Amino acid sequence: MQTINRFLYGPTPEEKVRAWQAKLRQESRKLDRDMRQLEVETNKARTTVKQLAKKGDVKSARILAREVVRSQRQKDRLSVSKARLGSIGTQLQHQMAMAKVTGSLQKSTEIMKLSNSLVKLPQISQSMREMSMEMTKAGILEEMMEDTLALDDDEELEEEADAEVDQVLFQLTDGKLGQAGSVSAELPSTEQSVEDEEIERNLEKYREQLNGILSG
Repeated sequence: MQTINRFLYGPTPEEKVRAWQAKLRQESRKLDRDMRQLEVETNKARTTVKQLAKKGDVKSARILAREVVRSQRQKDRLSVSKARLGSIGTQLQHQMAMAKVTGSLQKSTEIMKLSNSLVKLPQISQSMREMSMEMTKAGILEEMMEDTLALDDDEELEEEADAEVDQVLFQLTDGKLGQAGSVSAELPSTEQSVEDEEIERNLEKYREQLNGILSG
């Protein structure tokens, strides 16, 4: 009888919720992997910033420090998004409990709000759009609306980058760079621990790797 009902009416509310929860756990694991990869590449970039500071290459150190700032922000964004996935899972658990009483899933503004914010994250955007469409058909969500107030990361970075980049440079170079809120062009030069060409290759490699991760 259950098989016939599933064929005629589709999955039960409980089955739908369990399927969505499985997808949420899958996306959460994906964000964990992205954060670990981001941390590895960011640590490599931090090391290169220190090397650039030792050889007095202010321009390159500042460029890569900007990428470090971007990666730190992205890691924070991924962490918040993972917490939101968990919140949706909790809300769905409540929905499943209610469905056992009412026989149907209820509309949820909280899930709607969380889903709208997660759709904007490139790493899980497609999966969240598909899940949101399924939840809309199930009656949990209203029609998805694009959020036109999404911040432009590049603009936001430009507005606040100088102070943050200087702070990162100060921390990573033991005060050699960034200590006055701006970077001096004249720096004490110390013996280079690696060849200039190797540092330049590392600079470009880490910028490409970080940009690849940041763009999802």
